[in-house]
Amino acid sequence: MIRTAPPAGCKPAEGNAGKDYPAKPDYVVIIRWQIISGNFERIGGLPVTKLKPQVTIFGGTGFLGGCIARHLAERRIPVRVAVRHPEKRLDGIEHDDGIEYRQADITDEPSVLEAVRGVTGVINAVSLYVEKGDATFDAVHVRGAQGLARIALDSGVQSLIHISGIGVSLDSESKLVRARAQGEQVVRDAFPNAVIFRPSVIFGRNDAFLSALENVTRFPILPLFGHGQTRLQPVYVGDIAAAAHQALTAPGVAGRVLEFGGPRIYTYRQLVMIVANYLHRRCLLLPLPFSVWRMMTRLTTWLPNPPLTFDQVVLMQEDNVVRTQGGFTEMGVTPRSLEEILPHCVGAR
Repeated sequence: MIRTAPPAGCKPAEGNAGKDYPAKPDYVVIIRWQIISGNFERIGGLPVTKLKPQVTIFGGTGFLGGCIARHLAERRIPVRVAVRHPEKRLDGIEHDDGIEYRQADITDEPSVLEAVRGVTGVINAVSLYVEKGDATFDAVHVRGAQGLARIALDSGVQSLIHISGIGVSLDSESKLVRARAQGEQVVRDAFPNAVIFRPSVIFGRNDAFLSALENVTRFPILPLFGHGQTRLQPVYVGDIAAAAHQALTAPGVAGRVLEFGGPRIYTYRQLVMIVANYLHRRCLLLPLPFSVWRMMTRLTTWLPNPPLTFDQVVLMQEDNVVRTQGGFTEMGVTPRSLEEILPHCVGAR
């Protein structure tokens, strides 16, 4: 089983320092790994930057996509990161670390075509949680994902991983959840062998989830979603990155839907208390009906960056736990627990 180390910027958990991270050579001296076929080709002493990118990651400078890009680059797999803004870069990762940046927008098909040209694997880690102007859930999660899948297939891409999420449903009240469910359908129609990843809530250093809990526990009174009994199965971002790496080559996963959750299930109330106790903070937990949360999102929806959206409230009303086991097991990855990684994420920014 694979044990992952925290991504760049996080120290490895005690007892795992140095695992999975051999010193990076300046040159790939003997071989190039064709990531899909598993074949090896002798290339001599080419620097890593001279190797043709094997995987394109859309959303590759985001929280999850960036972690996947780092994971692959640190294992000397040349990566192309598709970015809307060419000046944006991954912190601590330079071009000569095996990363090529290519300007592309998932909603712009000509740029998508250029971004996937010549690669054998594509990962769609684009995420959109708040609609702004032309960046709508339908444009990104449905039409954009469909266009990427179709272009990838037409371009000869052999492996496509589409990142979705647990709980997607065409019947959801949430436009976001419905769009992600529609996105899964159109991706599988366009690229039948696409692998769909459905992770539970993802955590890691500089994430949105633990960062929010760290912030709200600063206050003496902390409103809960309902009574705080919604169940969540937090999954470490580095473990999802390791699973994505394996899924690019793993036999028997083509066309599959894989769900990923951490080793433990918690209620929202328990997660709040874990973070508060770790930070030695005391706060009064105040149950607040979901109807009140819904009303508050209606009042703040006009803000440029609302602190909470209606879609997020809807998500917090439903348990977010895996329904089918096997995602990590099939990928040969042992997921890390929240308690194991917490010291490297909370209070360490």
